[in-house]
Amino acid sequence: MDIGGTFTDVVAYDEHSGTYFAAKAPTTPGDLAEGVFASLGRAVDSPGDISFFVHGTTQGLNALLERKGARVLLLTSAGMRDVYHIARGNRDRMFDLHYRKPKPLVERCDTMEASGRFDWRGTELEPLDEDAVRAAARRAKDEGFDAVAVSFLFSYVNPDHELLAGKILEQELGEDGEDFVVVLSHQVAGEWREYERTSSAVLEAYTGPVVRRYLGRIEGRFAEHGLTVPVQVMQSSGGIVNASYARRHPLQTLLSGPVGGTMGGAAAAGLLGRRNAICVDMGGTSFDVSLVLEGRPDVSNEGSADGFPVLMPLVNLQTIGAGGGSLAYAEAGGLRVGPESAGAVPGPACYGRGGTQATVTDANAVLGRVDPDWFAGGHMTLDVAAAQRAVADLADELGLEPVELASGICDVANAKMAQAIRTLTVEHGLEPSEFVLLAFGGAGPMHAVEIARELGIGEVVVPRFPGAFSAWGMLGTEVRRDLTRQFFTPGADLDGEAMARALADLEDESLAALTEQGVPAERQRVEHVVEMRYEGQDYTLAVPLLAAAEPAGEDFLATAAERFAALHERRYGHATPEAPVEFVTLRSTALGALPEAAPVAYAADEAASDTVRQRPVVFGGRSYDTTVLRRERLAPGQRVDGPAVIVEATSTTVVPPDSSVTVDENGFLVIKVGATA
Repeated sequence: MDIGGTFTDVVAYDEHSGTYFAAKAPTTPGDLAEGVFASLGRAVDSPGDISFFVHGTTQGLNALLERKGARVLLLTSAGMRDVYHIARGNRDRMFDLHYRKPKPLVERCDTMEASGRFDWRGTELEPLDEDAVRAAARRAKDEGFDAVAVSFLFSYVNPDHELLAGKILEQELGEDGEDFVVVLSHQVAGEWREYERTSSAVLEAYTGPVVRRYLGRIEGRFAEHGLTVPVQVMQSSGGIVNASYARRHPLQTLLSGPVGGTMGGAAAAGLLGRRNAICVDMGGTSFDVSLVLEGRPDVSNEGSADGFPVLMPLVNLQTIGAGGGSLAYAEAGGLRVGPESAGAVPGPACYGRGGTQATVTDANAVLGRVDPDWFAGGHMTLDVAAAQRAVADLADELGLEPVELASGICDVANAKMAQAIRTLTVEHGLEPSEFVLLAFGGAGPMHAVEIARELGIGEVVVPRFPGAFSAWGMLGTEVRRDLTRQFFTPGADLDGEAMARALADLEDESLAALTEQGVPAERQRVEHVVEMRYEGQDYTLAVPLLAAAEPAGEDFLATAAERFAALHERRYGHATPEAPVEFVTLRSTALGALPEAAPVAYAADEAASDTVRQRPVVFGGRSYDTTVLRRERLAPGQRVDGPAVIVEATSTTVVPPDSSVTVDENGFLVIKVGATA
């Protein structure tokens, strides 16, 4: 299940028949559980029938974006009070004259210090000032703070002071402790770089109470409805954990919702035999872009969340405010689209819930690109007249015809989405035309061909259940735990035996974590990487290892340097094989495989109603008699030339006049852009 800003999507797999079923219902912001059970009721008869349940949530991310998180007290080492506020001096947007650093989530006056110090080797130089920690606890209780984040120097080497501070805070908070979130930086990000580790701890403290309350409520509501299995939660890394772990480590769920689409994209790319894919998820509120590179999701070990650095494995996502509900408006005599959204309530004007401003969905309705009588699988009927009024009002303001403005709204939205794709591809030396565009989300398949055309991409693929594809992707992921240990050493000083022992410890710890999650031993595996760089570099690359014991073998330094050089050449276009290297960080990822779904072969649904008909649809300012088809009636191998509109329960696919679509053996729609001959 994927709980989005506009719709809640659910995909169910029947283990007995091998069939999938997808459904969606409007998200209910006032009480998310209402939308959850509305969509679930369309997919299963009873929650008691469910043997496995996983869902993605954007509760933490929404709290951050809307600045509705917890009030956080930050406790640092003496003399380090200003680290979080000073941040970094680099500017990512060199030529943006209006750039400002994001306002810190913790005010300087809400930062306290405690004496106590380790050196960089983890040797204690000064004991922790326990009275200072108790003073922080009293202030947190007396002044109404919701969370305390603790970030001490070199805690990633020796966490004893942070652990002691955490114990004192829990003791001092007493009975009120359950209402507080205490975050220790080494447990969030056990890595060097003081500012980034502190930022990660603050982010977990800021979003933690919201996520914990949400997960507690959703588990309770499901238990009331008869769910007997643990609730699993999608992580930002693309793996899953149970809700009890997610409550203890809420930051891991920050990108929980959109990441499911990336994992589904990797699975779909494998079925298609494609190594590289651009995944685009256009929902009602946002447009998310991610990549599949060499058959694997593009996962980074660090990133940012609304401008704040975060140290944890996460799928590289580019998100902008461009969805079906994005509002169109006039500004300085020009047309703007988004990032403001009509959301689920009131929604676009055509939803008939009181919305009066034109949105992207309204523009598509005016252009005839949606089926008003069978929207969302027939659960909604669109008010096209209301969409026409909303678009006409804005058209009058800009001195345009309504159809002309509707086309302009789509063009502006498409241009913004194409630029978001360039941010992840062109700006990183990747050529979009060498990728297949995998389009999903409720609105993605409507815009995908025009976006692909702007980027020079020749093939668009629309998977099954595109409007619930992120939920489909969650069914095919794995339980995942990531562990990190600093291991800084120049290559010339490498102790391979010590590195192998450190990796073995990480492997044992990560496998124990999988066992705690209930994953049987035969389904467990561990992958190791070591982060390396050339001496003097600031950035690193993750070099894969064959096993934990590999560094103890002969010629490991030469082998690792060779792998690093190959990765450097692939990523940056050059390498210096003769240059000395440094080892920085060890990373171990434990993966627990879930039982694989074995779906039946795709075939057209002969029982589905056949609603082939013609209707006028506008493309490029011209009206075409366009075929409207039900997707479930299309058989493998069947080809349809554009213009065509293909409708289904979770989305609508638009095929322009100069393109064609073919159904492959997986039931995917494969669109050749600009190819009807």
